[in-house]
Amino acid sequence: MQRNKSLDALRGIAILLMVLSSSIAFGILPAWMYHAQTPPPSHVFMPEHAGISWVDLVFPFFLFSMGAAIPLALNKKSVNGAGFGDVVYTALRRFVILVFFALFTVHARSSVISGVPQTLDYLLSIGAFVLIFFQLYRPSGEQYKKLFTILQVLAYVLAIVMLAVLPFKDGKGFTLQRSDIIILVLANMALFGTIAWWFTRNNPWLRIGILPFVMAVFLSKGTGTWTDTLFQWSPVPWAYKFYYLKYLFIIIPGTIAGDWLLRYAVPMQIEGRNTRNWLTITALLSFALVVLNVVLLFGRYTFINLISTTVICIVLLVYSQRSKAAAGYQQVKLFLQAGTWLLLLGLFFEAYEGGIKKDPSTYSYYFVNSGLAFFMMIALYGCQFGKAGSVVISYLSLNGKNPMVAYVTGNLLLLPLLHLSGAMQVYIAMQKNIFTGFLSGVLFTGIVSLVTVFFTKRGWLWKT
Repeated sequence: MQRNKSLDALRGIAILLMVLSSSIAFGILPAWMYHAQTPPPSHVFMPEHAGISWVDLVFPFFLFSMGAAIPLALNKKSVNGAGFGDVVYTALRRFVILVFFALFTVHARSSVISGVPQTLDYLLSIGAFVLIFFQLYRPSGEQYKKLFTILQVLAYVLAIVMLAVLPFKDGKGFTLQRSDIIILVLANMALFGTIAWWFTRNNPWLRIGILPFVMAVFLSKGTGTWTDTLFQWSPVPWAYKFYYLKYLFIIIPGTIAGDWLLRYAVPMQIEGRNTRNWLTITALLSFALVVLNVVLLFGRYTFINLISTTVICIVLLVYSQRSKAAAGYQQVKLFLQAGTWLLLLGLFFEAYEGGIKKDPSTYSYYFVNSGLAFFMMIALYGCQFGKAGSVVISYLSLNGKNPMVAYVTGNLLLLPLLHLSGAMQVYIAMQKNIFTGFLSGVLFTGIVSLVTVFFTKRGWLWKT
């Protein structure tokens, strides 16, 4: 099946913005350039501080795209009559790979290998990048399959030796408690999202019905009841916590989007001026909804945001129903309906739990971001059919096809090379004022993106 460019582009946007948010200057940029709950200049965590910034959209958008990819990835197994055991094996295998990835990539950072990194530490980080390449890359043909299987095993063995031998910066060696929380969440969502989709692949309403049960367990936290015990219990707390399952509120809507991507093929070309105008207007209004909600929720103009969002959503829904140009675009119409329902639901939940927050994440946060992800997909889809937009979508999708490369290139390849070459001094100097502090992040992200595109164009895809 041909890949969906809009989905890849959404994933590409998410991973590049993730890199950008972690590489811009610390403490000197405006508050909306950082997580809303860790404002400058001190970046002290303020859990009572409600609101979201663009940075708070990055992870939910990536999770949404991950959920949407589950039906696309498993559809072949479903059609070929694969059994539950085969699917569970696939999900567990991916879970284990991602958990190891979460552990290894953090320990392999030069700043973790040593409190005062030296040349050898930077080289070890680069070496870890190479090991990950052989752990996750699979050649498409059969010619070198056996060779790369051997190299994969060797890469894992060397990584384990590295974890076992190095003392790391605290001198206590490897610990299961030191890992990448983002990747751990992805590992859990890959496992539980896959199983949830497989059991309910023919009944999406049943899949949505899982969410109230998850909510019930969260609402009973601290009550001393059996549901509280379920919430607290974990056989491997360093790899799994029920707490991570809160992100099913984003993954499951993503799987619904994936179902629609499978079911409704959209025209590859636009026929007629009316259709082009409808798609352009729909895409622009959808993107405007994303921007509007981020700006107004960050500024805490919640009632104005609710009214404005409701009006735009009604206009979009009515326009899609009355426009003849929308007749062949059932997928887009369903995205509009789902996005509207989730976004408005999230805005009605906004006052609950002290306002929308990423951390600790609130129900408003899940629903609002899931809704905005649907609208962002529409915006990207409409963008494909413009001349300039098509180039942008194609470039973003090249990044989205290979997100794991983008995720580790900065820490394990680019930063060590900056230190080894002496260019790190320039990077640090750039982060001392607002303009160059932002520019340094853009340049850093641009280099990461170019490395990712280089890998993708050569077919060097890292697959978990």
